[in-house]
Amino acid sequence: MGDLGRLLKESWSLVEEHQDKVAGYFYARLFLSYPDLRDLFPVHMDVQRSRLLNAIVTAVQSIDDADKFTDYLRALGRDHRKFHVEPEHYEVVGGALIEAMRVHAGEQWSVEYDEAWAEAYAKIASVMLQGAETDTNPPFWYAEVVAHERRATDVSVFTVLPMQPFEFRAGQYVSIECPRIQPRLWRPYSIANAPRRDNTLEFHVRAVGAGWVSSALVRRLEVGDMIRLAAPMGTMNLDRRSTRDTVFVAGGTGLAPVKSLLEELTRYNRTRWVHVFFGARNREDLYDLAELNRLAARYPWLSVVTACSDDPTYPGEQGNISDVVARYGPWSEHDFFVSGSGPMVKATLKTLAELQVPSIRVKYDSFTDL
Repeated sequence: MGDLGRLLKESWSLVEEHQDKVAGYFYARLFLSYPDLRDLFPVHMDVQRSRLLNAIVTAVQSIDDADKFTDYLRALGRDHRKFHVEPEHYEVVGGALIEAMRVHAGEQWSVEYDEAWAEAYAKIASVMLQGAETDTNPPFWYAEVVAHERRATDVSVFTVLPMQPFEFRAGQYVSIECPRIQPRLWRPYSIANAPRRDNTLEFHVRAVGAGWVSSALVRRLEVGDMIRLAAPMGTMNLDRRSTRDTVFVAGGTGLAPVKSLLEELTRYNRTRWVHVFFGARNREDLYDLAELNRLAARYPWLSVVTACSDDPTYPGEQGNISDVVARYGPWSEHDFFVSGSGPMVKATLKTLAELQVPSIRVKYDSFTDL
C-alpha cells in the first residue's frame, strides 16, 4: 500500500465508529453552505444518509488501484448526470466530507490527513467529471410502464418502453426513479433481457422490509406510469471469444441479469453447455421457473437446477444454492456468473474458491433491493 493509501485508511479508522455522526455533519454542512443542493436529494434522508458517504469513502480508499477503477468511475460520473450534478458540486462535497471527518476525529487528525483526502478525492472527481463531460447521452431516459405482473407475494416483473433509443449490454444494470411514487430516490436494478428490436426493458424486483423504492415498484407501480432510467452500468457481460462452458448461479431476483445473458446466448450459442442454478427460500420465490423450463426445453445446451433453502417439501434440491453448486461439477474449466444478495454472492464465491475455480473466470453482481 502506498503512503496515500495508508494515510486514507489510517485516518478513516479514527471516525469509522461514528459514521452516522460524520454523515449527519456532512449533509448539514453541505445544505447550510449551498441550500440549492438540498433539491438534488430525496425528501427523506434516512437511507441516503449513509449511502453517499460510503460510496465516496470506498472510492477514495481505492485510489491505489485507480487504474482498475477508471472505467467504473467514468461510468459513475455519467450516472451522476441524472442528479444534475455540476463540476462545482464536486468541490463542495469534497470540502464538506473532509470537514466532517476532521470534526469527529478529534485531536488525532492531522494536516497530513487533510492533504491525503484532498489529493485522492481530486483524482476521483477528475475521472468522474471526464466521464460526465464526454457522455453524449441524455442525463436520463423517460420510459413508460407497458406491463406489470405480480409473480409472488413480494416479487413483480415489469416491462418498460424508453421514449428514446436506449443502448446497453446484456448483464448490465440501471438506476431507476419513479417520480410519481418516490421522487429523487434512485436505486439500481439489473435489466432482465438482452437488447431487443422493440427497445423494451424487463425488470425483476423484490420488495424488502425497509425498501421504499423496491416496495413501490412491486406494489404501487402501474401500467402507464413514467419512470426515469439512468445510464447503464456494470461489466458482468459475456465474452463471445470464450469457448468454455458456462455456469450461472442466481439467488432470488438475482435471476434478472442471468435471464439477460441467457437471452443473448440463445441468439448465437451452438457449442457451449450452459448450466443455471437458481435458488430461493421457498417455491413461490422461484418466480420465473416456468420461463426457465421453457428455455431449457427449447435449447438442448441449457440445463436448469433449482433449490429451496427453507421449503422441506420442495421436490428439487434442498439447501443454499452455493452448497448445491458444489454437489455438481467438476467446474474448474467453466466460466461463472454469480448474481444475488450480498451474503449469497459471498457464500458462492467462497464455494468456488474451495472448488479451485480461478477467480479470473468468475464475474458477479451483488445487490440489495432498497
